[in-house]
Amino acid sequence: MGEAPTTTYHVPVLADAVRAWATGSRRAVDATVGGGGHAALLRAAGAELLVIDRDPVAIAVARARLGDEGVRYVTAPFAAAAALAAARAFRPDRILLDLGVSSHQLDDAERGFTFREGAPLDMRMTPGQGPSAADVLNSWPEERLAAAFRDWADEPRGRALARTVLRRRLREPFLVSDDFVNAIRETLGPRSGPSDFARLFQALRIAVNAELDQLAAALPALRDALVPGGRIGVITYHSGEDRVVKHTFREWGQTCICPPRQPVCTCRGRALGRVLTKKAIRPDPAETAANSRARSAQFRIFEVAHGA
Repeated sequence: MGEAPTTTYHVPVLADAVRAWATGSRRAVDATVGGGGHAALLRAAGAELLVIDRDPVAIAVARARLGDEGVRYVTAPFAAAAALAAARAFRPDRILLDLGVSSHQLDDAERGFTFREGAPLDMRMTPGQGPSAADVLNSWPEERLAAAFRDWADEPRGRALARTVLRRRLREPFLVSDDFVNAIRETLGPRSGPSDFARLFQALRIAVNAELDQLAAALPALRDALVPGGRIGVITYHSGEDRVVKHTFREWGQTCICPPRQPVCTCRGRALGRVLTKKAIRPDPAETAANSRARSAQFRIFEVAHGA
């Protein structure tokens, strides 16, 4: 593993922080390979790779970019049993999760991740598997829709929007992006625009793919797959994702997690490692200018104990 890293990262630029995090890796897992950009960075650092993605198109793109030498591929969600078993067997010293939707998914209107006119309401990261965005809008009860809009889009009128969805679907089912955009406009008013659509379509995508549930379930298993002194890095693009990562990493770094008033410690009684990012690392203005989709990115790192 080489020398132990410093306690915290002070690199202000996201791309440089990821590159610094990758330095010294010998065996790395990119658990959300997307277009393969971060996997290529890890390989440039000298690491043998295990790349994972639930989207077979992403795996094909990554394979075309990276080839097969020194790279293993798994087509599965990172929280799936097959992906976690592969990660454990690989014994990595780095694991990366770059969450959210990839550029090739956004750019392919037929995948339904966009609010561009006429796009199908799909949003499934694994094509053809599970309920689509249309299924969610056409079948979820009011309470569940309202919670999704409130919690994952920070929408104070989430309940009103849920009621609009229920009323409109009685007349005709939701099928394309326009149907949901019109429901948003009816609820939020004529001043609503792309920023509102982006928030609420993102919330719908999170619902379709159960993204926060998968993240919370996978993080401990991925941590345990690391060799002692290994590091897990997570890039988030949504406040809900970042809260899960921040609170999880903070708990792992605590010596005791018993209730505050409990007189005797009955928990693990030791920290599982240390948080290397005192604050999330964000892109600088130049990175955001080059890639507007990176503007909400936040990068956090946890290092497992060397004696784990």
